[in-house]
Amino acid sequence: MDRSGRVRPFLRRRLIAVCTATVLAVPGLAALSSAARAADADLARNGGFESGLDSWTCTAASTVNSPVRSGGSALKATPAGSDYAQCSQTVTVKPDSQYTLSGYVRGSYVYLGASGTGTTDVSTWTQSATDWQQLTTTFRTGASTTRVTIYTHGWYGTGTYYADDLSLVGPGVDAGQPPAAPTGLAVGTVTSSSVALSWSGVAGATGYAVYRDGVKVQTATGTSATVSGLSASTAYSFQVAATNDAGESAKSATVTATTSAGSGGGSSDLPAHALVGYLHASFANGAGYTRMADVPGSWDVIDLAFGEPTSTTSGDIRFTRCPVTECPTVESDADFKAAIKAKQAAGKKVLISIGGQNGQVQLTTTAARDTFVSSVSKIIDTYGLDGLDIDFEGHSLSLDASDTNFKSPTTPVIVNLISALKTLKAKYGSKFVLSMAPETFFVQLGYQYYGTGKWGGQDPRAGAYLPVIYALRDDLTLLHVQDYNSGSIMGLDNQYHSMGGADFHIAMTDMLLTGFPVAGDANNVFPPLRPDQIAIGMPASTNAGNGYVPPTEVNKALDCLTKKTNCGSYATHGTWPGLRGLMTWSINWDRYGSWEFQKNFDGYFG
Repeated sequence: MDRSGRVRPFLRRRLIAVCTATVLAVPGLAALSSAARAADADLARNGGFESGLDSWTCTAASTVNSPVRSGGSALKATPAGSDYAQCSQTVTVKPDSQYTLSGYVRGSYVYLGASGTGTTDVSTWTQSATDWQQLTTTFRTGASTTRVTIYTHGWYGTGTYYADDLSLVGPGVDAGQPPAAPTGLAVGTVTSSSVALSWSGVAGATGYAVYRDGVKVQTATGTSATVSGLSASTAYSFQVAATNDAGESAKSATVTATTSAGSGGGSSDLPAHALVGYLHASFANGAGYTRMADVPGSWDVIDLAFGEPTSTTSGDIRFTRCPVTECPTVESDADFKAAIKAKQAAGKKVLISIGGQNGQVQLTTTAARDTFVSSVSKIIDTYGLDGLDIDFEGHSLSLDASDTNFKSPTTPVIVNLISALKTLKAKYGSKFVLSMAPETFFVQLGYQYYGTGKWGGQDPRAGAYLPVIYALRDDLTLLHVQDYNSGSIMGLDNQYHSMGGADFHIAMTDMLLTGFPVAGDANNVFPPLRPDQIAIGMPASTNAGNGYVPPTEVNKALDCLTKKTNCGSYATHGTWPGLRGLMTWSINWDRYGSWEFQKNFDGYFG
């Protein structure tokens, strides 16, 4: 968030892979025989993508109905950073046998290949296909090879590619039948955030898939699993399916469980639906200065913008009120403090917000961490504030290349920030309000990318807020991600969503309330937050920042998330009537816009 006339443009930096290796030589193309042998079969499942991405494991991919080579669907995938948007499928094959892999592609630098052949892995590619072009290659399996992975992918930074009608023709293997559905599914230990499940084993099963509310959330090799990352005091339904090489069984009978009440999460005396806004307290801009006493009573949480460090790595945070030369109508310190007390007496919360565009904070050392705690405490005590808002932007948070697990961070700036916030929370007690206002780049982008990535080259800031949010999830009062000045972000539907309408807010908020695998790893899931911890961040007006939506779109987003009506094209994974509310940049800009944002909030929630 910026002290200029508009919120600064989102730092939409493409995740650029550093790739200096030369492209491998192209294997010779083998001609497809005029007719396959009678015993041969097409072993690729859903090769025309008519059933979406079923049977395929993909990154940055979706299905589209145009352009298509045949049928009604085709694959669309977009490489970015060090991810070249691969879609792959593992197929059961016969040892010591000849196979022909073929498919139609379009786009720049599209590859088709097979790995794990047991002999020589093969691939073929095209540098440029402006229309559908067939790629074909052949291979022979090894003497003991029974499974081969076929794939298609693009190349770094070369844009979207399409694929359709992929086939693997050769001797078929009878994979048998999928196993029977599991029986005996039962609920074990239930906590505020997890449910333990167990079931009877199924003959012929090699694994099991666990479903929560109809969505596959994890796999297991044994006959038990614990589904974690759940919200407190929430009812869930569970089913289990058995799997083997032939496919997945029907789902088991459904069992239900309600998680126990949680603890923590900050202040318990916020209204059920809260309006949060930033007040330009240390600077003036085109919105003009607004005195604390003139903030209407509709605003439940007032974030003072901003506390800033004396230097990037000092940890020494200072809050300087706007000087009279810049803000001619600024009130005295005494009047400012008196107005804060009056707001608090009316049940409002007033926080100091640390950071913003200019306030880069990097707690690189424990000394900086300790200075952060003492200097922030001094601001809170001086003005009698209710808590702290973390609005770290720019380069405040980034991940070391070796830091790959958001649940166990090792990067000093992350570890020290978590420690500092836990110390402040412990110092001031359960009523201390802790909120965070990250950009989508630091949170939802983590669904695709986390830090520098497995092969390096990605922006180390991608998803960098996730370990902080995760570590403080039981202490966090509010998370209000800035759904503005954002690039396009992939949602849980594996489609990219852009600012400008209710759809963006619905998709981004659904991710926080549903949880998501980090960097596409189904075994490393960022768990959902409680709905009472979530407020949606929006600009108050067109002057305030890119991504403004009119009240009608604001209300559509709220209808969809709290009532499951007016949802448009995005299907949410739940309904959350307990959604806490809305955050906006800023109170000053809303006043400049005749209080449109505030009036709409009051009209919606009453």
